[in-house]
Amino acid sequence: MWKRISHSFLLFVASLADFLFPRYCACCRDRLSLHEQVICTSCLLNLPRVRHSSFTDNDVTRTFWGLAPVEKGTAWFYYAKSSGYSRLLADLKYHNRPETGDVLGRIMAEELLPRGFFNGIDLIVPVPLAREKENQRGYNQSACIASGISQATGIGVDTASVRRIVANPSQTHLTEAERRENVQGIFAVADPERLKNRHILLVDDVMTTGATLRSCAETIAAACSVRVSILCLARGGQS
Repeated sequence: MWKRISHSFLLFVASLADFLFPRYCACCRDRLSLHEQVICTSCLLNLPRVRHSSFTDNDVTRTFWGLAPVEKGTAWFYYAKSSGYSRLLADLKYHNRPETGDVLGRIMAEELLPRGFFNGIDLIVPVPLAREKENQRGYNQSACIASGISQATGIGVDTASVRRIVANPSQTHLTEAERRENVQGIFAVADPERLKNRHILLVDDVMTTGATLRSCAETIAAACSVRVSILCLARGGQS
């Protein structure tokens, strides 16, 4: 009886809070229902998902062939600046919404779990931000995504073993060649023993040319014997 009363009371409090402080879908800006988080059911159903038939041979992994030791990889949805779905990334990176990464990371992982994507993964490593940028933003958006993935999979997250030692300029308006040059030598491995002989999953928010992920994977592989896979929230073009 008390459990029923407690549940009813908590539901009442949640409903009241939702009425007083309404939440809105990051994509369409419609009001979220009580059970929805960050993105409404309609927008989630229509998310322009990446549908790879193979996790080892696709447009994500082929980006790294002959350049970095990546075993498998994928992204969750296709990113275009003109799309309403770009607001998900804008909220996460620029509007102080770390919970967006946590929620989307969990939903993404829940969709990939039945397909066996996480089989064999030992550790999740979010691509690190430079300390100055993380302090300015207040969080690392890739670490937020990694946290959500961890909640769904039970795989641990390591935010300490790989560091970003150079605060390189934004890559938004750079060509592919300029991006490759821009990310040279920006990462370092602080604790190779923790990563040694493990299969790590590198997690990032958006992949365009893959230059940042490639640099990170190469740095880790040079520091210790390791297996590397890639997972991104969004897959974008180079523009």
